[in-house]
Amino acid sequence: MKYNFFLLLLLVSVLGFAQQPKISFKAIEKDLKSDKSPYHYEKLIFKYKAYPKSLDTLEAQHLYYGRNFRKDLVSTTDNDFKTLAEAFKNGDFDECIRQGEILYNRDPTNLDILLILLKAYDSKKDGKNFIHHFDQFRVLTDALKGSGDGKSDKTPFLVNSVGDEYILLNILNIGKDYTRGSRSMKDGILDIWEKDNTKIYIKVLYIDY
Repeated sequence: MKYNFFLLLLLVSVLGFAQQPKISFKAIEKDLKSDKSPYHYEKLIFKYKAYPKSLDTLEAQHLYYGRNFRKDLVSTTDNDFKTLAEAFKNGDFDECIRQGEILYNRDPTNLDILLILLKAYDSKKDGKNFIHHFDQFRVLTDALKGSGDGKSDKTPFLVNSVGDEYILLNILNIGKDYTRGSRSMKDGILDIWEKDNTKIYIKVLYIDY
């Protein structure tokens, strides 16, 4: 069965937009580190890897925003990621899968890695692995989309990085016809994407307390 990659990204864009209560990053950090908490990182990452669809909203938020408190992340500036990106650029999807799964095991909630794996498995017509990683991608992006409604500077969507912001923009189908304005805030950069009378507010987080 052939899975249409961009159609499924569109599916992500129209589901899971219920706004959740204000997120407490300090509580997330505390929960992830406490082995007595139901939101302890090792407990959540086990569910995420084995049964991603079983994660609820709070669990997904802990995994997505908990990235801000981890030290073992794969960065897009790392040589290993650059090698993966080069394989993707060259259309070498077998190599994308080989390298991508290695990096995924190091940093399983990395949206950039998940997207490359999704495209690679889609190109190889590997439905089983595609759907598994898609379920993970959807859980994380649902957590992101539930962080706000994006309609004001008081209720922006919250993202961990500029890269995640552009993933969200693609999901929301916000393209080059939008203009961006930015302003600094104490805990991040607020971007305002505007077209005609429509404004979308997205905050790129900078958590340092």
